[in-house]
Amino acid sequence: MRILITGGTGLIGRHLCKALLQADHEITVLSRHPESVKQKCGAAVHAFGSLDEWGSDAAFDAIINLAGEPIVDARWTEKRKELLWRSRVTLTEQVVQRINAQRHKPAVLLSGSAVGYYGDCGDAALDESAPTAADFGARLCAAWEQAALPAEALNVRVCLLRTGLVLDRSGGILGKMLLPFKLGLGARLGDGTQWMSWIHIDDYVAMVLVLLHHTHASGAFNMTAPEPVTNRAFTDKLARALHRPTLLIAPAAVMRMALSERAYLLLGGQKAIPIQMMALGYRFLHGKLEDALADLVG
Repeated sequence: MRILITGGTGLIGRHLCKALLQADHEITVLSRHPESVKQKCGAAVHAFGSLDEWGSDAAFDAIINLAGEPIVDARWTEKRKELLWRSRVTLTEQVVQRINAQRHKPAVLLSGSAVGYYGDCGDAALDESAPTAADFGARLCAAWEQAALPAEALNVRVCLLRTGLVLDRSGGILGKMLLPFKLGLGARLGDGTQWMSWIHIDDYVAMVLVLLHHTHASGAFNMTAPEPVTNRAFTDKLARALHRPTLLIAPAAVMRMALSERAYLLLGGQKAIPIQMMALGYRFLHGKLEDALADLVG
């Protein structure tokens, strides 16, 4: 297949490019830094620096839309929120517009979203039918998904990837946690009762491949492992995998002062269950957190 990936130089995109190249697919990555694509994604990967390079004669069989500026890394000023919106919603709208302009339209669009779609739902178990919330992160995810759905009117199959916390030792949340935890400085966040919906990077890539090829798969998919855990449990299990103590607590009040509006992303959570992926018969490589951590940091 000829596949275009937006956000292909990110953590998920790099792993996905590797898997797709091994399966003999032809990959093009859209990146603001096209000169870095071959180094990050593979020597055989082509690069677009802009969607303007996607001419009407360029034929792709599938689009995997993963682009989006990091949501936690910088304070949410109005300017930052606008950047987060443009990098997700506006770019997705532009992708669908490009699809509409193509003579050969892709068969499928796999488009990013996140479990933040549900907002902070306490202990409620959330399948893909659960409603969205009203906070900024939820509204961003809902608009991101809505921007992708018009592709269905173009006879393109659309899958919405409601992504949880992707675990990989080289980046993402786990990559950031490893050093302090190895130093014995790992800390529970607030009271630790908030749920964390996580997924091993290998399962995430495998799930994307299933959705890419399963011609009847469409709609929203919780891209998470089947057994979410609380922050307290995640902290304890990571410390145990690294043979380190966990004696520290990051007080919720201090986190709210330091992170302002972003704090709810860490102090709230979602207990997302991947009902739709399991309905497709997907069998998880690392369905339990202990197994995932043993594979990644053991």
